[in-house]
Amino acid sequence: MIFVPRTFRMIRLGAVHMLLAAACCFTVFPFLWMAVSSLKTKAEVMAADAFLPSTPQYGNYLEIVFHSPIPRYLANSLLVAVSVAAIQVICCSFFAYGVTFMRIRGRDMLFRLVLFTYMVPTAVTYIPCYIILSRLGLLDSYQGLILSNGVSVLGIFLLRQAFEAVPMETMEAARMDGAGHFRILTGVVFPMTRPSFVTFILLSFINTYNSYMWPSLITDTPKLSLVSQGLRRFLYEGGAYGTQWSLVMAAGTVTVVPLLILFTVAWPLIVRGITDFGCKG
Repeated sequence: MIFVPRTFRMIRLGAVHMLLAAACCFTVFPFLWMAVSSLKTKAEVMAADAFLPSTPQYGNYLEIVFHSPIPRYLANSLLVAVSVAAIQVICCSFFAYGVTFMRIRGRDMLFRLVLFTYMVPTAVTYIPCYIILSRLGLLDSYQGLILSNGVSVLGIFLLRQAFEAVPMETMEAARMDGAGHFRILTGVVFPMTRPSFVTFILLSFINTYNSYMWPSLITDTPKLSLVSQGLRRFLYEGGAYGTQWSLVMAAGTVTVVPLLILFTVAWPLIVRGITDFGCKG
């Protein structure tokens, strides 16, 4: 009778691991296939009889890096994503600090109102935002693309949940020492909630880096295209039947590399930030 529960737990654990392994394989396989196909010729990509290339075509990457617009698209996305993440973390941290620590009448109602906007479909805001940017003369520009993404409702929610875990005794001690709001935010709150800040910055960066619909609506100039738009241009510039699929796969692999590096480096902080968020919610 003692070994039955233990056996049952081992079987259940093994089933869970098998399920997770299967889900992992389904998730990773498209990326693996893309990376392997980037080393094939066009004929090998179209053929379905072999998974690995007969001879790795490393020249595909040289073609992408030195003779294609993909590096420019990649630089555009990095510039916009870093700028948006910086502006969002500043704006959202100020707002979250205000509705958490400052004695503002109706601050809870204000916070709920902001959260309500998260329920609105993003596509509904495209037309009014487009009109506003048009009147400001910010269409087809980096300024319009960056400023239109300057605030994140998810970031406000995430940071406010993290700020609520800061002990009020620490806040009162900082005020007694003569610290102002900005000093408290940067010297007290930020060090105590750093994992949440890092998680938010990474989520903001990835979301902007991968965005496609909104940048496609407000930017027309090819040299301003982000990497998602650039990949589509690169895919169809030779026509539907003239596409060099091996080069397309190499271009896709190159664009994924920055995210893989970022994810690998920041993985411990991401896990810690999400765990803290879940515990403090």
